[in-house]
Amino acid sequence: MSESSGRGRTRPSAKIDTSVAHEARVYDYWLGGRDNYPADRALGDVIAGHIPAIRSMARANRAFLGRAVRYAIGEAGITQFLDIGTGIPTAGNTHEVAQQRDPTARVVYVDNDPIVLAHARALMRSTPEGQTAFIHADLHDPESILADPALASTLDLDRPVALMLVAVLMYFHDEDNPHGILEQLLDALPSGSCLVITHPTADFDPKAMARVVISSEQAGIPFRPRSRTETESLFTGTDMVEPGVVPVLGWRPDFAEAPPASGDVDIESAWYWAGVGHKR
Repeated sequence: MSESSGRGRTRPSAKIDTSVAHEARVYDYWLGGRDNYPADRALGDVIAGHIPAIRSMARANRAFLGRAVRYAIGEAGITQFLDIGTGIPTAGNTHEVAQQRDPTARVVYVDNDPIVLAHARALMRSTPEGQTAFIHADLHDPESILADPALASTLDLDRPVALMLVAVLMYFHDEDNPHGILEQLLDALPSGSCLVITHPTADFDPKAMARVVISSEQAGIPFRPRSRTETESLFTGTDMVEPGVVPVLGWRPDFAEAPPASGDVDIESAWYWAGVGHKR
């Protein structure tokens, strides 16, 4: 249910192992992409058996990313983005949405999947006025992200940055210390930066999500859904943007490309919590 994530604590390998499922490729499969393999499709189908609406949920999560980027530029005046857990390029990548609004926008993408690395050129097709870069790194090791020369050469860390963690933190068990990872990343960003998170939850159907956890873990992919309260705790040190942590379909529909008519959407039909907070 993700854009992508990190496994292990060493520099990620550039070797593609198609014999095991990878979260970025499973997500690509749900979105109708072609950069996936039998192991990815098999796990994607198993999870779809537990959650038949998973493909529409993945699309809802992807659409949120666009709304969050438009909010950051249009309302918060932030034109720099650190997108971690980027995933395989598809329509509406962060730099595409951002540079449609502000051609000077700058984006650094981070992912640990070698297939995403192979597509890095697509993620770096910037406008002449803006700039993009790609870092092949693992979120379990935030220092490797912060120390990468591409970060400092692309983003001005004296100016606010939107830290994008869209459907990635569920691949971190509590013992992986996701709060500490977030604290380290936010400490490197100036006041006024924003933190953007979506996170799958068992709040809407605990039994179905429990089966997803078992299937994912059996495939070698850590998976930890979190409650609304647990997701809110990830925003420690920030001031929440209205309406706070809400179902992903209910977060700021006014920033959609084509806002839905009132009453047309069941906001609890996509099982993600979503929110944006500004660093104090």
